Amino acid sequence: MTPLDNAALQEQDKHQLHPLQHPKTHADPLVIERGEGVYLITADGRKILDGMAGLWNVNVGYGREELAQAAYDQMKRLAFTSNFAGMTNIPATELANKLSGYAYPDLKTTFFTSGGSESNDSAFKIARYYWKRMGKPEKFKIIARKLAYHGITMASTFATGIERYHKMFGPAVPGFVHVPPPYPYRFEGEIKEGETVGTAAARLIEEAILREGAETVAAVIAEPVQGVGGVIVPPDDYFPRVREICDRYGVLLIADEVITGFGRTGAMFGLTRYGVQPDILSFAKAITSGYQPLGGNQISDAIYDTIQTAPDTDSWMHGYTYSGHATACAVALRNLELIESEKLVERAQTMGARLYAGLQSLKEFPFVGEVRGIGLINGVELVSDRDTRAADPVLAAKVMKMCQDRGLRTRNVASTLAFAPPLTITEEEVDEIVRILGSVFDSVS
Repeated sequence: MTPLDNAALQEQDKHQLHPLQHPKTHADPLVIERGEGVYLITADGRKILDGMAGLWNVNVGYGREELAQAAYDQMKRLAFTSNFAGMTNIPATELANKLSGYAYPDLKTTFFTSGGSESNDSAFKIARYYWKRMGKPEKFKIIARKLAYHGITMASTFATGIERYHKMFGPAVPGFVHVPPPYPYRFEGEIKEGETVGTAAARLIEEAILREGAETVAAVIAEPVQGVGGVIVPPDDYFPRVREICDRYGVLLIADEVITGFGRTGAMFGLTRYGVQPDILSFAKAITSGYQPLGGNQISDAIYDTIQTAPDTDSWMHGYTYSGHATACAVALRNLELIESEKLVERAQTMGARLYAGLQSLKEFPFVGEVRGIGLINGVELVSDRDTRAADPVLAAKVMKMCQDRGLRTRNVASTLAFAPPLTITEEEVDEIVRILGSVFDSVS
């Protein structure tokens, strides 16, 4: 195939305002022309192994004709119709039925959105609605974690616990409280006698509830693995204790499964690994493997009952134009069939173990502070001093760029290099990730 005019395309791209835009990052952007399996092909003919599966989401890999066909067939029949005011469509109905009890037996009802930010924004509204219906309108605050990422709408921005996302968009939306995350390598809080990092981090949530007043706290929101914050994998004892605390004080638990849902961690949903059920589950990304924009919330039977039994004056006045989009839902149904039939959840376990072992082998380099991961979401944290654990985000950014130049896409999240390739990745492709990263580490040594 003849390479396209890359320079001309980059010039045209100057008319686009990108997400997370900065002149430095978009001065010379990669122009992606197509994808094949785990690889991206640029307009000038370069082949890059996508170690980030797009944006943590292309779980079934690129170029899947099955999903293109599902979209085409549905668009011919009915691309879109409103899901408002007494209407529905067949794919949305079938997908909602498919998802009923899919993650947890008590989460039988789904509200559809167009993506993760909308899903988390909706989760906050669901929590507020529930408590108003329960006669407790003063319960509106949300407890989140530092280094959390929950999206980019106004509410989800200020639920996010990363200051860079707040700075230019204040004043802050009120009602969001942040506590330190269960980050064993860099835990901020005090660990009391008899505590682990997990139980200490959970205690900080309890202390925040008591400090704010349990009568004002609607929910706790948490990612099973904090992705953008640095691929932070919590200790096994963290989420069971958080669930206990939420139950003790009458606080809902929102699981942000936008990154971790549909196989990424080696389980269909990340929180199931800890034996914990949320009251609200937010999902997006891998529900369609990125082939169509779709997200949603699954809600407990108790929450659903408050909506169904509400008087006319308290109706559920929330929705999006593309809630239950027919084409997106048709693609999601076919995508779930692929995840199940190709056993990609199990594949995430085996390929994840191989990737983790390969990345661990790179700890011979003195600037590798920690390797962590679960399933096919892994992080390599870089430091300037291993003894002090001094973070080195400058080195991480440099390594990311060098990897890209050598044919490997990773993402530097602060001082951590993130790896979350498509779940279809082969052993040889996993080894290619480790080989390229190792060669870059050799160069910077």
